[in-house]
This record gives sequence, C-alpha cells and structure tokens, in this order.
Amino acid sequence: MTTSTLPSAVSVTGLRKSFGSKVVLDGLDLDVAEGTIFSLLGPNGAGKTTAVQILSTLLSADAGEVHVAGFDVARQPEGVRAAIGVTGQFSAVDNLLTGEENLMLMADLHHLERRVGRRRAGELLDQFDLGDAARQMVATYSGGMRRRLDLAMTLIGDPRIIFLDEPTTGLDPRSRRTMWQIIRELVATGVTIFLTTQNLEEADQLADRIAVLDRGRLVA
Repeated sequence: MTTSTLPSAVSVTGLRKSFGSKVVLDGLDLDVAEGTIFSLLGPNGAGKTTAVQILSTLLSADAGEVHVAGFDVARQPEGVRAAIGVTGQFSAVDNLLTGEENLMLMADLHHLERRVGRRRAGELLDQFDLGDAARQMVATYSGGMRRRLDLAMTLIGDPRIIFLDEPTTGLDPRSRRTMWQIIRELVATGVTIFLTTQNLEEADQLADRIAVLDRGRLVA
C-alpha cells in the first residue's frame, strides 16, 4: 500500500500565518499519511517551527484548514492534544530531577494512576536505554541522553502522532544515529512522525515523504 492510499494523520490546506507585516507561512498545503515519517525540510526561518506550533495547537492560524488525527485544530484542540506528542528543538527536561522523576511528573500530568505511571516510566527508561541512569540527576546526562529522555516523556501518553522539531540538533553523529533508530522503531509500531529538520541526510534517511519549505512556501 502506498502512502497516498493511507488515511491522513495530518491534513493542511491554505495555512497562513503572519507576525505583524512578516509573512511566516504563505498558503501551506500538506498531507501526512498515518503510520509514516513525513519530513518538513528547510533552513532557519523557513517557517517549520511555526507550522509545528499551529499543528500542535500552540499557535492559532490566520487562515486555512488544519486537521490532526481527524480533529479540527481550531475547533477541537482538546481532541488534537489527546492524540499527539511534541518534542521541541530544546529539551524540556528538568535538570533538578532524575530521569525517572521527569517521567513520573509527565505521567501525573497525563492523569495516569501512580502504579500505571511508574510501570510506563520503567518501560520507557528501558526502551530508551536509560535504565542505568534512571535515578541520576538529569544535569549529569549527556546531550544524547537528554534528547532520548525528552522523547520518552513525549511518549508517556501513547500518542498516535508525534511532532519532532529538529530533534537531533546539537547531537554527535553516534547519538544522532541512535535517535534515528528510535524513530524508525516508533513508526514500526504504527505511530506517525512529523519531523522538521535542516539536515538533508536526516530527511533522506528517515522520511517516506519530504516537503521543502522556504520563506513560508513549499518549493518542492
């Protein structure tokens, strides 16, 4: 089955966003099939992060129609938030907590029962090869470990769609390839990945489809 025949996880038509007189997204059209990796490739300032913020309900659009997991982003934001996970450009982990405590905090935010949250945290720590460091302060983690923990926190609520905004920025080549493998394994379980990157090799290695964004418009 080709990606064009799969149901849409993300559908965007005519998306526009400006900040004052600066046009950031200028009529963006996208369609992301369920269970695939879609990469939005472009330089700094292309509008990639703004697109992710709108798709994940963090920003409102000026115009256009956006559906994520079948929900209208503008009219049904709660449905969108329940279906997605977001990992931003910079790790959202708490340096003063351990890896396990960071995951338990996220489990509490998802209103998981304490027993369920602890089990889920343990599973994710093992999955992301962080079990030995579970009770170490995150301040002692390497950059690659922090990014893996950040992604594990995104997964605590079992999202169907994950937005990864330049997830390997600043990582060394080994950590980057580890993250790539984790992303492939997630998609193998049926998760949809929406990936933004400036790295052509990363997009080429991972994505089923690539869209090139420049100055708010799709150019390829």
